[in-house]
Amino acid sequence: MPRPVWSGAVSFGLVMIPIKVLPATENHNIAFHQVHLEDMGRVRTRKVCEIDGQELSQDQIGKGYEISKDTLVEVTDEELDSMPLPTARAIEIVAFVAADSIDPVRVGDGYYLAAEGVAAKPYKLLRMALERSSKVAVAKFAWHNRERLGLLRVKEDTIVLHAMRWDDEVRSPAELAPREVDLSDEEVDAAIQLLETMACDDISDMTDGYREAVEEMLAAKAEHREPRPVGGEAPEPTGEVVDLMAALNASVEKAKAGRGEHTGDDATLHDLPKRRAAKTTANKKASTKTAAKKTTAKKTTAKKTTSGKTAKKTAGRKRSA
Repeated sequence: MPRPVWSGAVSFGLVMIPIKVLPATENHNIAFHQVHLEDMGRVRTRKVCEIDGQELSQDQIGKGYEISKDTLVEVTDEELDSMPLPTARAIEIVAFVAADSIDPVRVGDGYYLAAEGVAAKPYKLLRMALERSSKVAVAKFAWHNRERLGLLRVKEDTIVLHAMRWDDEVRSPAELAPREVDLSDEEVDAAIQLLETMACDDISDMTDGYREAVEEMLAAKAEHREPRPVGGEAPEPTGEVVDLMAALNASVEKAKAGRGEHTGDDATLHDLPKRRAAKTTANKKASTKTAAKKTTAKKTTAKKTTSGKTAKKTAGRKRSA
């Protein structure tokens, strides 16, 4: 585990739980240096005053706030430290809410809370209370001279703290909503079937294909060889408007093939859409009625013809007599 980044206590009503805060995640991104392409010399970033052009050291640099164009006021660390911050050394739980009531957009990086000293019992008490209630805790805490909103939840036997955005820090997506379109029941059903085909209970085997390819490229450069192919190539976007149902059907077939399931012509989502099936049934009924009418008409005509012939024969016999 990495070194703690913060220490204090979780305030749970009148219960205080001393804890240490440790990063729950780590960054595996590959970092690059800026270099001079001509001689591969490192390019450094220097902090220079834009007024006198002097290069500054860190102890010569302070904070300033722009109150208007070209007007800055100095703000010192001492002034910020003197600001009232009740949660300076505590994670104060202020509410317990249902987990699904939290907008995921507001949830940030995660940190593990480790119990310190005699905190094992109250720590377990809070963890079990969260587990049995199926709720999460919303808390306030201070970090880097700023009060933040936090979310406490349970992961296995550990309590996890997530930094959260305040409500006014989340932009509204209203203006990004797509225009109104019509969707058929068949298209929605097809999308749901694709969702179910791609459903997965465990994503632990997913890997970062891009990072793996970059690592292979760097290893090949160090060993003066050609890099081995890693992963598959992403399809190029064509920009073409495709038939939505055909694309959904093809996606389901591809997902099934990826899982090793049987695919074929008999596995299509909709061999006959409901509306088309209804029309076909109606057409069959209409055809049956029409055929019945024609048959009845033929029978009636045949009866009339037979009656006419019988009448003619009877009349001929009377004349002969």
